[in-house]
Amino acid sequence: MFINKLSFPKVVFYSISFSTIFILIYNILHYTPILGYDGEAHYLYVDYLSRYLPNSLKLPSISETREFFSPPLGYLVPSFAQVACRNIISSYDYLNDCRPIYGKITQVVQSLIYVLTIYINLYALKIINKSKSIVNPEYLLLVSLMAVNYRTISMIRGETYIILFLSIFLLSIYKSSEKDFMFDFRLIIINGLVIGLIALSRQWGFLLFIPIIFMLFSPRLIKKIEYLKFWSLSASIGIIISGWFYLNLFFKYGSFTAFNLNRQKFSFANQPLNFYFPTFEELYYVFNKPIRPYLNNQFLSTLYSDLWGDYWGYFTFTSRYLDIGRNQNLIGDYFARVNKISLITTFVIVLFCYLSSKHFKEMYIVRYINWAIITSFFGYLLFAISYPIETGDTVKSSYIIQLFHLAAFSSSIYFYKLRSLNKAIYIQLLVVLSLIYIHNFQSFLSHFPRNFYP
Repeated sequence: MFINKLSFPKVVFYSISFSTIFILIYNILHYTPILGYDGEAHYLYVDYLSRYLPNSLKLPSISETREFFSPPLGYLVPSFAQVACRNIISSYDYLNDCRPIYGKITQVVQSLIYVLTIYINLYALKIINKSKSIVNPEYLLLVSLMAVNYRTISMIRGETYIILFLSIFLLSIYKSSEKDFMFDFRLIIINGLVIGLIALSRQWGFLLFIPIIFMLFSPRLIKKIEYLKFWSLSASIGIIISGWFYLNLFFKYGSFTAFNLNRQKFSFANQPLNFYFPTFEELYYVFNKPIRPYLNNQFLSTLYSDLWGDYWGYFTFTSRYLDIGRNQNLIGDYFARVNKISLITTFVIVLFCYLSSKHFKEMYIVRYINWAIITSFFGYLLFAISYPIETGDTVKSSYIIQLFHLAAFSSSIYFYKLRSLNKAIYIQLLVVLSLIYIHNFQSFLSHFPRNFYP
């Protein structure tokens, strides 16, 4: 009876939902965060932080870890897990013996955070679309096709928290805009808390705040004074919550945005021409062998390959342990196919983002997302230009995962409208994207053996 009542869109929605749970559990069993980007440095941050918890919060310096500049929020769960571990187990080396334990606990918590993020976005889209149901296969399918999600939440990273608080932020922004940003103590508090928590998650989060300033000058914004008061109060709360961390960076290292590389004077000449515009031969590798080092220091090519696949090989094709992972000899060819058919997904997202901005331009939330996509992209590009590395190590899709979540959210608004505009095309797109999901499924899974720990 239940199966007979399910429409095809609902079948897609529930299938992707169960598939996501399987992926999360599988990766918890087959991946350990220390294998991730700068894994040892993140573990050193946790080990230092946990020494002083729960009595005090003492942050590591540059001499303890090269991740000293990272805000602490993403490290609290593993640090408290480390504290609990060393008070439970018996060991001659608590530091190292607790590492696998707090790594797994972090993955479980971050997987739950990811599920919560998806749920909040589904709820927000239900309200925005004025839908009767939270079931939204359009959004769930688009965001689930992004392999970067599963890689990011499997590592100890603050970006997992950014996408969580971004989902709350989008919902709160929509509700605030519906009230024309008139004084609402509850919404001001929520926005202020979210601003502060985003700032304490990862510095990339600041790129989400710039659009709020830009939109103050929008001719569509009528009540500018109320808008300015609303966001000034929210920002003040955010500064109170997070300002201490950035003041600490400034007093210690002379910059609110300290980093573990020396910033160069900004110039487009900092990067070679192929960083911006790959040659035909370099572009050829995007669709024939999109794994390191074939796209050496290319911005868009690397982001694209790392969004849908795993260019750097920290997760799927296990570049650091080529004799251990699965399908090592064939993985480059597989990712080539992934990149080719993901052109369809990319086209759908870009087109529907444009159509959302065109058809829903009166909605503040859509205009905010448009600006947030732009500021996130160009802000990250300016960062990569200011900190050039010959191999392009600073270009990783995990670092700017907020950009892809914004794009999936925006494009799904028009995708939902397509249901009523042209049901046949809508169903056909769901079928095509579902087939792409099936083909790309291996890119969502770690290829390390179960319980592998280096």
